[in-house]
Amino acid sequence: MKYIGQSVPRVDAEAKVKGEAIFASDMVMPEQAYLKMRMALRPHAIVRRIDTSRAEAVPGVLTVLTAQDVPFNEFGYYSYDQPVLCGPGEKPYTDHVRYVGDRVAAVVAETAEIAAAACDLIEVEYEDLPVVCDVEAAMQPGAIVLHPDVGSNVFGHHKLYNGNVEAGFEQADVIVEAVLNTPAQEHAFLQTESGLAYIDEEGRLAVVTTGQWGIKDRKQIAHALGLTEEQVRVIYPMTGGAFGGREDISVQIIVALAALKLSRMGQPRPVKVVWSREESILGHCKRHPFRIFTRWGATKEGKIVAAEVKLLADGGAYKFTTSIVTSNAVINSLGPYEIPNVKVDAYDVYTNNVPRGAFRGFGGPQAVYCAEQMVNKLAEALGMDPVELRMRNLAREGSLQTIGAPYPPGVTIREVTEACAREAGWQAAANGWLLAQPRQKAAPEQPHLRRGLGLACAHKNVGFSYGYPENCTVGIDLYGETDIERAVIRHGASEVGMGAHTVITQMAADALGLPMEKIELVSSDTARVKDSGSVSASRMTFFIGNAIKEGAEKALSMWQNEDRPVHLEHTYWPHQTTAPDPENGQCDPNVAYAYTAQAAEVVVDVETGQVTIEKIYCAIDVGKAINPQQVIGQIQGGLVQSVGYAVMENFVEKDGYVLSKTLSTYLIPTVLDIPAEMNIQVLEIPDPRGPWGARGLGEVMNMCLAPAVTAAVHDATGVWFDHFPLTPEEVLTGLNGLV
Repeated sequence: MKYIGQSVPRVDAEAKVKGEAIFASDMVMPEQAYLKMRMALRPHAIVRRIDTSRAEAVPGVLTVLTAQDVPFNEFGYYSYDQPVLCGPGEKPYTDHVRYVGDRVAAVVAETAEIAAAACDLIEVEYEDLPVVCDVEAAMQPGAIVLHPDVGSNVFGHHKLYNGNVEAGFEQADVIVEAVLNTPAQEHAFLQTESGLAYIDEEGRLAVVTTGQWGIKDRKQIAHALGLTEEQVRVIYPMTGGAFGGREDISVQIIVALAALKLSRMGQPRPVKVVWSREESILGHCKRHPFRIFTRWGATKEGKIVAAEVKLLADGGAYKFTTSIVTSNAVINSLGPYEIPNVKVDAYDVYTNNVPRGAFRGFGGPQAVYCAEQMVNKLAEALGMDPVELRMRNLAREGSLQTIGAPYPPGVTIREVTEACAREAGWQAAANGWLLAQPRQKAAPEQPHLRRGLGLACAHKNVGFSYGYPENCTVGIDLYGETDIERAVIRHGASEVGMGAHTVITQMAADALGLPMEKIELVSSDTARVKDSGSVSASRMTFFIGNAIKEGAEKALSMWQNEDRPVHLEHTYWPHQTTAPDPENGQCDPNVAYAYTAQAAEVVVDVETGQVTIEKIYCAIDVGKAINPQQVIGQIQGGLVQSVGYAVMENFVEKDGYVLSKTLSTYLIPTVLDIPAEMNIQVLEIPDPRGPWGARGLGEVMNMCLAPAVTAAVHDATGVWFDHFPLTPEEVLTGLNGLV
């Protein structure tokens, strides 16, 4: 039986429905102790003194952790710029807290209640420092520097220069300019951060936790604790959502430190921590807010000839994944268009806000908002239909990217845009694309309700970019006598709720010619599997699928040669991308792309400012739907998340303090906020580099709903909103001309 293209049930569905699926927060071990962290709850200060004596005296407290307990008090995704615990120590500036969620101490106790009560008794003496929370203010000479060892609040500058942008603007008949602002966004995953650490049967420090890349977690844990990577084991059970927010370390190092310290005290016991929702919101990263200064020019014939973009990324207090987020934004800020003259400068900036990190699309949705907002504004300035303007500028097979290299093969941005536009009411005529029928903006009986329609399109990279040596390793074991009775697939792909393990099982069964019930997965345990890479960047199906497909061919050949049982490891190496030229950013940045176009029908109540998204049209080329039901589910979930981003989710920080630190003050979509209709078209135009033609899917649906909504609101009201979320207060203010 062929499993590719079949909507088989998820392999974890029954366990989840029955409540039998094990998450890190569910795990209980004999003699388990509990950990509670003390957060600074202030945005910028020097820790002058920590007195733990009162906490240590509480009955049931086993130990208290401070900076003095951390062998190498630093960690970070790409560079070690964050203290594990802030406080006086040997390494310079680890005594600084730089955002409200910085950890200054932790208590290990017999119960969670004792740990929490003792944590409150820790006395911390701070010397408060000035805060800087605005990216432009942080870049000014004389601004307080958050990391004195870095010497500046600007910790990255990404460039993309092509052609001659000033000459391009001289050719333009129409130039539009804007200052755009995109917001922070809370991941709001169902399961908060949690971890359970213990010494395993082979003497390794084991950490059962939530995450997206076990090998990367292991490296940071080992570094901070002064251990070799072989002495650390990271295990991911089921994880209740990630969306990029679990790429960065949260509880892992501190809970591991607690178990290690107890062991060295002669009291080896497991230690568990589960963050509350408030701790989660304060402590983990958010989607980057961007401030974008941009101008675009086009000829009266509708050819975009120049685009200039300056992106300021609020990185928050530490680097986290900011560099890859901002570099990804550079490409997406120009959209999937052929533009001969471009100039992009993007800056990574430290502030005293909660650190920013990867979030579904990592820099793409913010930058696409820029590109699509400006294309829609150009269309208005030219008096041209926005779909027609796109069709005159969209890339096609063989086009050069604005970053210099040809697009990866399989360019389908025109196909998805055309498919979406037709469903939303556009048609191709002799004189170009236009709406088939004019729309009534307001009904006479309800003049306060205005209706509008807007469209946007985008591409999304599949895999890591800019010369990163992408690869994915799987192990394949085949057992049996004459026939293969059992196949074991060893891989490092964490299951964070998107159905990856189901798709891996399908691909393995298809590649090996076996029933799915003969496929067993060994996954997400660094002691048992090799590096499959991160479950992020829309990469896992694409990369592990190719690894399984190639590895299965080798395994079956070995089986036919009677080399039984078969044990092999195979690494898939894709097309090698290249790093940006330091002067102009030119390079071959990505292995593959996914493509989408989305349109939104909205109703704006001009009396209250309420924006209701009534209908979404979405066309996505997935190359090949490995599991069609899961594809639709992924798209629907991402679109609902995008609804929250566009009109609801208002993450509020003031002077470094988080004001929306609960789910009663930070509102995410509920069943009542989902659009009444989501018209989803799944195109299957094979990607030449993808396994069975599949493209990466996990993020592309999040790329462009916000600019489609702002275009629809403009269509309804005549007012452009250059920022979002479009909450009622913001919309009413804008409609009254107060911004």
